[in-house]
Amino acid sequence: MTRQKIEIKKIDNPTARQVTFSKRRRGLFKKAQELSTLCDAEVALIVFSTTGRLFDYSSSSMKQVIDRHNLHSQNLHKFDQPSLQLQLESSTYAILSKEMADRTRELRQMKGEELQELNMEELMRLEKSLEGGLSRVVQTKGERLLNEIDALRRKEAQLTEENLRLKQHFIWR
Repeated sequence: MTRQKIEIKKIDNPTARQVTFSKRRRGLFKKAQELSTLCDAEVALIVFSTTGRLFDYSSSSMKQVIDRHNLHSQNLHKFDQPSLQLQLESSTYAILSKEMADRTRELRQMKGEELQELNMEELMRLEKSLEGGLSRVVQTKGERLLNEIDALRRKEAQLTEENLRLKQHFIWR
């Protein structure tokens, strides 16, 4: 007995529709797994049933596949087929650019610039950070001044001793 060709249209009977959904879903997931295994392809499959239930399959991490898809979609208009290395470099560049912009903004705010966009909580956090930094600067400055004073006192003692020695040397002559 051969399989008969069925017409592809919505199945009216809800029970038959659910049975067909379950069988075809299992077949679809099996095919996705086979494609991934045989061709060493990264595969992600997401299916929502009519009841809203989620079914998914991923040959690796679903998040990685989706992130890669999003990155590819964003870069598709720039390049015909960007390499994975180019995608990673582009992603790294975007992350580093954002971090540099954030650090530049933080530095400007620490200098007292671009403060109008901060709310009261952020201003208080910035003030606390600056006070902590200022106290460390003052403490370090104090320690270095004390070290310099100690060094100058030792040098003074050496010079005084040298001066006395020279005076005694000239007196004995």
